[in-house]
Amino acid sequence: MRHARDHGGGHWPMRPFRNRASAHRHAAQLAAGMPVLPVLIVSVAVLVALFCGAGMIWLPLLVAGPALAATTNGPRGVLCVGLLALALGAALGAREGVPGSELAAVLSAVVIVTLAGGLASVLRGRRERVLAAVRSVAEAAQHALLKPVPETVGPFRVAVRYSAAAAEARIGGDLYALVNTPYGVRLIVGDVRGKGLPAVGTAALVLGVFREAAYDEPDLLAVVDRIERSLARNLAHDDFVTAVVAGYPQPGQLEVVNCGHAPPLLVRESGSVVALEPTRPTPPLGLRALSGESPNLQVLPFADGDQLLLYTDGVTEARNCGREFYPLAEGLARHVCDEPARTLTALHDELLAHVGGRLHDDAALLLLRKPALSEIGDGATDPGVSRAVFTEGPGGPLTFADQAPFVTLRRDRPTE
Repeated sequence: MRHARDHGGGHWPMRPFRNRASAHRHAAQLAAGMPVLPVLIVSVAVLVALFCGAGMIWLPLLVAGPALAATTNGPRGVLCVGLLALALGAALGAREGVPGSELAAVLSAVVIVTLAGGLASVLRGRRERVLAAVRSVAEAAQHALLKPVPETVGPFRVAVRYSAAAAEARIGGDLYALVNTPYGVRLIVGDVRGKGLPAVGTAALVLGVFREAAYDEPDLLAVVDRIERSLARNLAHDDFVTAVVAGYPQPGQLEVVNCGHAPPLLVRESGSVVALEPTRPTPPLGLRALSGESPNLQVLPFADGDQLLLYTDGVTEARNCGREFYPLAEGLARHVCDEPARTLTALHDELLAHVGGRLHDDAALLLLRKPALSEIGDGATDPGVSRAVFTEGPGGPLTFADQAPFVTLRRDRPTE
């Protein structure tokens, strides 16, 4: 090792270069954190005092440097700007012959503003860290409550867009879920009355009951009844949830239960958009005891190439500066395509442009499309259709196995 260290030249000559690179990195970090605008303001105040004369008149402007640094930089940046203002103020005051008492008053003001700005910067940093922690918790809660929906669920291609009105919270009272169950694909889109943490708690309750009942109950109306009973036990008398619960129990058949929610939009393969208005009005979830009305099940044809859009009132009630509502059906007809994600991206961008960049209510969009068999390719599955596999061994009889929900006939060649 000593021989290598004395004669190899691989380590010792590199030290100056490493030190130089480290110095460059530190200089780059310092330049990145340098409060450019506060330093510029201090420099301008000094230059004005030098070239315009009457330096004492312009010296109080030096306090603007550390005061501005407190809003954009950390305590180190505030201290650097304050020391710079203090040094330049002392030099300028001595050059202009400012009386000692007046110069001391100005420099004292710079010191006080620098200390106050440093304290404000520390407090601001703490608040920003707390806000970042709260936002991370909100993101975790959103992922637990509104689980990401895959691009393909059962026979459907799916896309979701969700925007919370409180951007800092990242979560609100709108809810959605889509699950593949033994009884076909089932989904829910709803809107909780109110906002804030109570609305989030109610949304979590509805989604939890739905995800459990969707797997247990063969009848879609029974799923809705389970949610209704749970809300009746846990909600106040004036709280409720509007929702659309839908299911795809077998090929070509769509079931919809609308509980006081905005009607879904059905897009036929031809491109026509139809609003699925309920045949019989049903009260929102949580209010059945007041009205005595039972939910109504609609059974509709849903062919290959058809699409279904479910949404919340944050979309249809979004207004522009002229107080005009966003025309969702017309927008869907303009942007619909074979890619649900691309369709929703175009709709969401147009919605934000309509309202001027920010929504004032939670908004959720869920679009699913039933592709044709030619688009799916080999290995596609469709719930409700048995996959029968017939095999024949060498000299053995045919055997049957029900393996997956699609019909496939295969005859294995016997081995020789």
